[in-house]
Amino acid sequence: MAQGILIALGAAGSVWLLLQVKVVVIAVLVALILASAVSPLVRWLAARGWSRPWAIAVVFLGALVLVGGMVAGVVVAIGNEWDSLATSAVDRWNELQRWVESGPLPVGGEAVDAAARRITEFVVSGSFAQNLAGNAIIGLGAATEFLTGVALMLVILFFFLKDGTRMWNFALRWFRGERRAKLAESGDRAVEVLGGYVRGTAVIALADAVLIGIGLAVVGVPLVLPLAVVVFIGAFIPIVGATVTGLLAALVALVANGPLQALIVVGIVVVVNQLEGDLLQPIVMGRTLSLNALVVLLALTVGAIVGGVFGAILAVPYTAVGWTVVQVWSDRYQAGPDPVLGEDPLNPKDRASEKATLAQRMRYQAIRWYEQRGRKPGAAERDTANQDSAPDDRRDR
Repeated sequence: MAQGILIALGAAGSVWLLLQVKVVVIAVLVALILASAVSPLVRWLAARGWSRPWAIAVVFLGALVLVGGMVAGVVVAIGNEWDSLATSAVDRWNELQRWVESGPLPVGGEAVDAAARRITEFVVSGSFAQNLAGNAIIGLGAATEFLTGVALMLVILFFFLKDGTRMWNFALRWFRGERRAKLAESGDRAVEVLGGYVRGTAVIALADAVLIGIGLAVVGVPLVLPLAVVVFIGAFIPIVGATVTGLLAALVALVANGPLQALIVVGIVVVVNQLEGDLLQPIVMGRTLSLNALVVLLALTVGAIVGGVFGAILAVPYTAVGWTVVQVWSDRYQAGPDPVLGEDPLNPKDRASEKATLAQRMRYQAIRWYEQRGRKPGAAERDTANQDSAPDDRRDR
């Protein structure tokens, strides 16, 4: 009982400590998932004759240019179309006011004007101004924290790409035998899950952004590029991301074009989401996550509560990593059909052991065999000293 309480207190203290340095934790998690996604490109360039430093530099700078170009394009597009959108919003407000005055509800123009005056008085009042100033200070602090996190993430990402293999090699050398083999397999499966999730989601998000962006352009909705970027980012939040970004696009269409165009946009978003769920997800993602929809929803909720938007984005892939690691370390799960329970709810293709390549399995077995032979893997100097002090007949062996 006391041991369980101590473990619970230790876990609670660890969670509290991590929350105090949430910026650092999120930066590390984002850098790790991005490094897992782009490391195959670094290896691909290195295999074609590029030196590893140059391959890392090209991939790193290319990612910065891509993200910077997207942000610049969004800012320019919003600046160019903001005036027309504001004018359209005023026109829609006037239409709404006329509809209320001529509609079946017993509301006259004086009531609408009085409500508008009260809203205006509240906006220009001192209390609202004080709250707005306080929120502006909080927003400035949040922006500073965000920029700090981004800068830290970029630095960590660079070092993960540059020295990630050496870091993991260093960590593995503290363990031996079966434990080292399972740690090596856990690392391989984690990198595959994270990298596959980011690459697959990026492809699906790009398809969603292009299709919805084309639909918005055909309907004549302004801010097509910013809305397409929002759709792209929202696609990284499973289940709810597409719905929220679709509602935002429909709201802009309602303000700028009218209710009919907004309904058309809603239809476009629904069709694209169905296409994503029925066609793109099975083809592109395959069985990368292997998580039940309820688990995904709970992970999203917890991630959003703990880490906000970044928590919601990171919760699902890291939950999948946790489930994969549990499978690697636990052998208690009874796979296959059971005479009492029936069929196995876990597809054999979803098991972590089935996702290892032949080369990886041979490597894990070599790690186990190395320990079984009686050798103690450690520093190179120790092996050299053992060989120098061994008898000649043993060396010949």
